Amino acid sequence: MSFIYANITQLADSFRPRFRAGAIALFFAIVSSVGFSSASVASDAPAIAAAANIKFAVDEIAIRFQQQTGLALRISYGSSGNFVTQIQHGAPFEMMLSADEGYIDKLHQAGFTQGEGVIYAIGRLALAAPKDSPLILDADLVGLAQLIDDGKLSRFAIANPDHAPYGVSAREVLQAKGLWDALQATLILGENAAQATQFTISGSTQGGIVPLSLVLTPEFAKRGNYVVIPDALFQPLYQRMALMPNASETAERFYQYMQSADAQQVLTQFGFNLPKSVVKQAN
Repeated sequence: MSFIYANITQLADSFRPRFRAGAIALFFAIVSSVGFSSASVASDAPAIAAAANIKFAVDEIAIRFQQQTGLALRISYGSSGNFVTQIQHGAPFEMMLSADEGYIDKLHQAGFTQGEGVIYAIGRLALAAPKDSPLILDADLVGLAQLIDDGKLSRFAIANPDHAPYGVSAREVLQAKGLWDALQATLILGENAAQATQFTISGSTQGGIVPLSLVLTPEFAKRGNYVVIPDALFQPLYQRMALMPNASETAERFYQYMQSADAQQVLTQFGFNLPKSVVKQAN
């Protein structure tokens, strides 16, 4: 398989020392589930930045793309905010799939994209916990509130709201339920959505609010449980993608493929909603 998955070392290094070694191994199993390939990647394979929350869906979509076209891709997964900074400082990405349309809008306004791009998916959230957690999972977060009131919640994971859109949405949910202030002393912030998901099921937290797309996997089902959080509790997570000015033909073809019925079927499979109109007209 001709994919390169970057940022893995950066994510693993950011684990706090108190998390046991087994959790780090599990993190690698989750984040690199498709695996590394010893095969060389074509030098002209486009570098693509993708939000961590779409890792499993894009892995599958990229496999199908390669099978159908024979074209290789180099995909890096991480936080959307960090990718924006990298692109603004010259990172040679040819395409970005963001977890939030605001980051693509920011790049577009600064002249770093070919246009305003396309909304390719609408993200959803889940309240999740390890199987042995005392946290009772429910869509209204009553169980979480009770655990806080009982003084039994010591650690709770979300992605960092400073640069991860799913962290912003998790904060909105907790604020809507009046739990944000009470959770401040217990929050464990993941560098991105994938790391927050790892923290959630590592056994080092009682639970967390994470992307639905990252819990709909066999690996998660072995170790954790989840419940879908109502979309009404947070602002819609319109996930937008765009091509960079240096985009190659391969990147352009993948951009179009991400809008195909085949790709949309995979996105739906991983819990995403699809917008009724995915194209935002360019200026």
